[in-house]
Amino acid sequence: MKSKISVIIAVLLIIAFITLPFYINVDTSYFAYYLFLVFCYITVAQGWNFVAGYTGQISLGTHAFFGLGAYTTGIIWLRDITKTGYYFDPVLMVLSGLVPVILAIIVGIPLLSRLRGDYFAFGTLGVGQIVTVIFVKARQVTGGADGLHLPSAVFESMKPYYWTSFILAFFATAVVYFITRSRIGLALRAIKEDETSAASHGIHILKYKVFAFSVSAFLAGLCGSLYGIYLFHINPDSVMNLNNWMFYPLLMCVLGGNGTILGPIIGSFFVSAIFSFGDVYFKGTHPIFSGLLIILVMRFMPGGLVGLKDRILSRG
Repeated sequence: MKSKISVIIAVLLIIAFITLPFYINVDTSYFAYYLFLVFCYITVAQGWNFVAGYTGQISLGTHAFFGLGAYTTGIIWLRDITKTGYYFDPVLMVLSGLVPVILAIIVGIPLLSRLRGDYFAFGTLGVGQIVTVIFVKARQVTGGADGLHLPSAVFESMKPYYWTSFILAFFATAVVYFITRSRIGLALRAIKEDETSAASHGIHILKYKVFAFSVSAFLAGLCGSLYGIYLFHINPDSVMNLNNWMFYPLLMCVLGGNGTILGPIIGSFFVSAIFSFGDVYFKGTHPIFSGLLIILVMRFMPGGLVGLKDRILSRG
């Protein structure tokens, strides 16, 4: 009965989000912009959650994959490489997701084969910083610190941005949901619990780790592509920002509930509200309240908001 109610609620929410542009002017509504950011963060957070929450590999290089996706979009568009239209072009967005996958495989194989835990986390952070510096220095290709300027004259409305961000968030959630409930998901959980035991049962540890790392990179790259099209100005400060595209998605997963499907979704709504509306109504001071709230949640709700719900139900 509870599962049926959950499905009904989910369907109603999906319908509400899809139809929202028909009764709200998304071009002038700050709430619609907030939802656009939420959907972007859900996409990135689900990717981070997949590699960290289900496989146990803490990655601190998500901002590099996000930025690489945005830059891939800009470079292909400005050089007219695929000749497919570019503005919300699915071919362009998929390519922008695949390029970060190539980087994830190249750096993932040596890092994941030799580093564990904190060492892997700082290894990915180092890779992210190296990629950022490379994109600043490679002026002829990336435009240096100023970045790339896309033709903004094609912009007509925020509606395609809103719907595309929702589709990406739905796609990312579905990908994580179905993979984690497959044999691959069982292998990933086994690796997270005990790598030695998983290897003794015939699980190819490195293959599954690199796979999870690549899925995370693909989702970040897709979202980076959309965000690059939204900005029309792609530079390291906007698409490779350590806070926005590494720390925030991580925080969303932790606050919502790491290793769960709903956790990144709830965390994205929650954290985005803190920073988006807090910046409007409590300029300069909202980080104090948000920081305090984060400390309280981590102290009293280590399993995140999803974990709090489970604790309440177990007591009942």
